[in-house]
Amino acid sequence: MAKSSKKTSPGSIAQNRRARHDYFIEDRFEAGLMLMGWEVKSIRDGKVQLAESYVQLHRGEAFLAGCTITPLLSASTHVIAEPQRIRKLLLHAKELARLFNASQQKGYTIVPLAMYWKGNKVKCEIALGKGKKQHDKRATTREKDWQRDKQRLFKVSSR
Repeated sequence: MAKSSKKTSPGSIAQNRRARHDYFIEDRFEAGLMLMGWEVKSIRDGKVQLAESYVQLHRGEAFLAGCTITPLLSASTHVIAEPQRIRKLLLHAKELARLFNASQQKGYTIVPLAMYWKGNKVKCEIALGKGKKQHDKRATTREKDWQRDKQRLFKVSSR
C-alpha cells in the first residue's frame, strides 16, 4: 500500500506539491486517464510520481507526460512496461478549448496537481497555472510562515 500521510485523503494516490510552489493556480479540471492494466496495478500499489510531470496539448487532445508509474515485479511477461510513457487525458471539448486558449497566453502552463481514485477510476486533477517569479515564491513562503505563527500564538493565548 502507499504511504499514508496526514495531508492526503483516502482516495489520494499522488500529489504534485512542486506545482503549487512554482505556479499560481487559477483554474482546475478533473481529467480521466487512459491506462493499461499493469499501470492500474502499480497505481494501486502506490508506485506513482507526479513531481516532474506536465501536460501537453497536441491536435486537440491533452496528454500527461513525465509521470512515472513504476511497473511491479510481478507484471505480466508478455507486456513491455514503459514507466514514462505519454498517457492520454480524457477531457470534454469545451475544457480542452479553454486550456488551449489559456496556454497560448504568455506565462501560463498546464500542470497536474494530483492523482486520485474516484470510484474505481483513476482521475488526474490538472490546473491552469501562471509561473511564479522568485520574489513571489519568497512572499508565499513568508505568508505561510506568518499563518503558522499566528495559529501558534492563538493556540497559546487561548489556554
